Parts: sequence; structure tokens; C-alpha cells
Amino acid sequence: MTDTPNIDAVKSKMKSTWEAGDYGTFAKYMEPGAIEVLTSWNIQPGEKMLDVGCGAGQTAIPAARNGVKVTGVDIAANWIEQARARAQSEELEATFEVGDAEQLNFPDGSFDVIISLFGAMFAPQPDKVAEEFLRVCRPGGRIIMGNWTPQGFPGQVFKTIGKYIPPPPNVQPPPLWGDEETVRQRLGQGTSSLKLTRRLYPSWHYPFPPEQVVDFFGQYFGPIHRAFNALEESPKASFRQDIERLFTQFNRATDGTTSLEGEFLEIDAIRL
Repeated sequence: MTDTPNIDAVKSKMKSTWEAGDYGTFAKYMEPGAIEVLTSWNIQPGEKMLDVGCGAGQTAIPAARNGVKVTGVDIAANWIEQARARAQSEELEATFEVGDAEQLNFPDGSFDVIISLFGAMFAPQPDKVAEEFLRVCRPGGRIIMGNWTPQGFPGQVFKTIGKYIPPPPNVQPPPLWGDEETVRQRLGQGTSSLKLTRRLYPSWHYPFPPEQVVDFFGQYFGPIHRAFNALEESPKASFRQDIERLFTQFNRATDGTTSLEGEFLEIDAIRL
């Protein structure tokens, strides 16, 4: 008999994990790369765009600055508050709502473009995510995602977290959204075009060494913050050693600072 996950409990735990720390502060070092990726997607002013898993607005706010009609949703209420505050401070016309990637509160065909940059990939029922993306995107519209691959630095970080904080049983690993064949199974039937490209997320740089970057992640990044607070002293020390080893292994800087790159799979699909 296989274990069936209690999805409500899984989502509640996921929500509390991502709301831990301070993602707005954490994401500041990665936001220049998010803007670079967004620019490459060539979303036009006036298009209606839904950003699923929008965080504190790292892609939604720059898109709104460029005249895109932005709606952002995220499961973490504190991130939505930060995104709203940012939009208000810049007097941008952008809407941000607490929402679930598996049950989007919008009519069919509401948006010209659906995007998700390292957001919706973490929802526990990926087939429902795919169904909802196809449902709320208009025919002929675009579905664009950036998802960490299992092999890249972020994928390895989440794999390491999973060794110490085991994921729920029978929930598919989020980095499977970074596997080409899996994506074809999830989105292929509802799209007329499905372009999959492996890319490197533009380097994000910290002006301090890897061990201090681990401290920064432990304070501000929900999954690592939660792991540090949940583990007993001995496994916590082992976890820290493993994470520091990863950060050091993938560090491209040689001057005592830290510069990281992450492989991701870019999905650019046209809705049937």
C-alpha cells in the first residue's frame, strides 16, 4: 500500500516554509538576473501577463515598469504584501493576490502570457499546474517558465535539503520541471509549439565568502532557514557542512567573494 499525501497538509507546510525568512531581502542579489531573463522573453507593453509564484515581484515589477499589464500570485502572503508595497511606491498598475498555482482564480483564457520563474515548479501537483496554465492562457498565448534542473547548483541545494528534511511521500521532486521529457508530458498536448532550452541563470554575486552566504541563506531563504531551525545540533552541523561544500564547489569567484550560476530549463510554449 503506497502512501497518499495529504495535499492540504503538504501545502500548509510549504506555505509556512516559504513564508519563513525574508524572500524580498534574499532575492535582491538575484533580481538583476531575473530582469535579464525577463527581457529575453520579449513580453510586449499592453499584454496581459500572469506571474505565478511571483515572490516579492522580482519579475512582475520590472514587467509593469515596461507597460505590461501584470497580475502576480503567490502562496506566501508576506511576499504578496511586499510586491504590493513595491508597486505602490512606484505608482505601478499591477495586481498581486495570494493564490494557488494549482487552482488559479481567473476565468478561462484570461491572459496573453503566463510566466513562472522558479515559482510554480514547487507546487506539489504539477499536472494540475499544467492544466491551470493551459486553462487561463488564451489560445495562441504564451506559457513561459524557468525551472531549475536537477543537475544544476539550485537543484543540488534542494536535493541536499531533502536528505535532512525529507519531502512528503509520493510528491514529485520540483526539479522534474527542469527535465525536458517530463515537461513534454505535462504541456505537450495543450500546445502547438514547445521550445525547451537549457540556460544558465546570469551570475549572482555576494560580496562575502561562501560560508557567509550560507549564513545569509539561513537567515532569509525559507527552505534553508527552516532546515536550520528544525534540525538537532548534530544533523544541523552535517547539513551546514554539506551546504557550504556545495556553495564552495559552485563558486566562480576567486577573490574571497561568491559568484554563483544555476542551470535552468526555459520553457516557451504556444497555447493551442
